Amino acid sequence: MARFRPAVDQLEAYVPGEQPPGDADIVKLNTNENPYPPSPRALAALAGVGAERLRRYPHPLADTFRQSAADVLGVEPDWILAGNGSDDLLTMLFRAVTGAGRPVAYPAPTYVLYRTLAAIQGAPVVEVPFDEEYMLPVAALAAAGAALTLVANPNSPSGTAATPDQLASLADRTTGVLAVDEAYVAFAGASALDLVRRHGHVIVLRTLSKSHGLAGLRLGYGIAHPDLLSGLSRVKDSYNVDAVAAAVGAAAIRDVAYTRETVERIRATRTRLGEALAARGFRVWPSEANFVLARPADGNARRIYEDLKRRGVLVRYFAEPGLADKLRITVGTEEQTTRLLSCLAELMP
Repeated sequence: MARFRPAVDQLEAYVPGEQPPGDADIVKLNTNENPYPPSPRALAALAGVGAERLRRYPHPLADTFRQSAADVLGVEPDWILAGNGSDDLLTMLFRAVTGAGRPVAYPAPTYVLYRTLAAIQGAPVVEVPFDEEYMLPVAALAAAGAALTLVANPNSPSGTAATPDQLASLADRTTGVLAVDEAYVAFAGASALDLVRRHGHVIVLRTLSKSHGLAGLRLGYGIAHPDLLSGLSRVKDSYNVDAVAAAVGAAAIRDVAYTRETVERIRATRTRLGEALAARGFRVWPSEANFVLARPADGNARRIYEDLKRRGVLVRYFAEPGLADKLRITVGTEEQTTRLLSCLAELMP
C-alpha cells in the first residue's frame, strides 16, 4: 500500500519566501513583513504572560482576542473566528467546503497557497486569468459555480484591489462560499466587511502579520455570520490559537492609533518607492498593499533579483507564467528603501 494519498504524492508544496538568519546583514523585502515593531501595548502584554497561562490550555476559541477584535470592528464576538494566522482559516475553509466534485475558483495570478490547499483536498480548480490591469473577472468567477470562491483583496502579488461594487456584484452572483482575503486591507482604501453583514455566504479573512507587525506570532481571524463560522469550527484544530498569541493579539488590535500611524508611514514610503521605480523605467502597478509589483523595462526580473540578492537585498521573484518578468518588492523602512534604490542605481545606471 502506498504511504500517502495520491493527492499528497503528486502535491507541489507551497514554498514561502527566503528567510535568512536573523543576524544576517540583509534588507529583507521579500515576504511583506511590517518593517516596524509591534505596538508597545502588544509587547507589554507579551511581557505579562505568566507561568499559569502557559501551564494551562488556552481557550479553544481565543475568547480574549475574539472579544477585542469584535469591539474594534463593531460586531458580536460570535461573528469572529481566530486562527493560527489567516492561513489557518484558509485551511479550515478548504477542509469544510471543498473536495472531489466541489471546485475552487479564484483569479490568477494570486496567492499560490490557494492552489496547494485545493490539491490537498483533491478539489478541482478554476483559475480565471486576470487581465493586464488585474481587473477582477467577476462574470467568469461567478460562472464557475464553485463551492468556494476566493478573492485576495488587495491581491498578492499585484497589490491591486477590486472595487466594493465589483465584490458586491460577485457576492450577489455566487451561491457557494465567497472568501475575501483581506491580509493587506489596512493599506487599502476600502474593505468588504459590509458584505458579511448582507450575505450569509461571505467571509472576510484578516491577519495581524502585516499591519500589526506580528508575522512571527501567527494570528489571523475570519469575520462571517455565525452559521458559516460554525461549520469552520467543526474542522479546526482543538487549540489552534495559543494563549500568548491571544493575549498579545488582543492588545495589538485594540491599539488602533499605533496601527494607523505605522500604516501611514508604510503608505508614504510605498509612494516614494513606486515613483522611484517608475523613474528607472519599471512599470509599477497601482498598489493598495505594503508591497509593489514592478516590471523592469527589459523584462529581465530574474537577473535583477539575483543581482540584488548578491548585494544583500532580498525581493520576491516568481518563476511562473505572467510573473516571470516582474518583481514583488515589500515596502520597508525609509532606510531600507534607500539601500534598495542605491543598489538598483548600481545595476541600472
